[in-house]
Amino acid sequence: MTQPRAGQVLAANLKVLRERSGLSLSELARRSGIAKGTLSQLESGAGNPTIETVFSLSNALSVPVSSLLTLRSDPDVVLVRSADLDVLSSNAVDLRMLRRLDVTETVFEVYDQRVRPGQQQYSDGHAGIEHVTVVTGRLLIGPPEDPYELGPGDYVSFPADRPHIYRAVDGPVLSVLLLQYPADAGPPALTCAASEP
Repeated sequence: MTQPRAGQVLAANLKVLRERSGLSLSELARRSGIAKGTLSQLESGAGNPTIETVFSLSNALSVPVSSLLTLRSDPDVVLVRSADLDVLSSNAVDLRMLRRLDVTETVFEVYDQRVRPGQQQYSDGHAGIEHVTVVTGRLLIGPPEDPYELGPGDYVSFPADRPHIYRAVDGPVLSVLLLQYPADAGPPALTCAASEP
């Protein structure tokens, strides 16, 4: 069985979550800052969601990003093939959500994360803790004024409620991002602002 594309999964989940919240497309557009026509395309599966779009919807609906991007099934074995996942992109980072895990009162979201060289991803901060392991390449990550440099196999964990950056040092970076936050805190309010390195 093949994994549905992220746009199709988002389409199905978005409509269910919007209707469950009692929101019209117009009201969701107002709350998320996304045009009503764009929302209509996303709900029909014809849209191409970006990182910023998905996080805006997550915040507007008060649900974790994974609620928008995860299949609504609970098999004993979960197999996710990277080639079957759509990419959520910004200027510097590509994310593929692999899995959401609810462990007691904590939510974990696991992402395949790729950081492109030549750009910097900036976040004002959000709830929770970020855990990052670099698979290939060299990554600057953490406080903008004093980031950590990670190489292959290196790991860092830091409170995500402060401003932080992601920047590839000298080529593309492949890494694993694990977002950890309390279930009652709502989704991380990631603000993805682009800036030059």
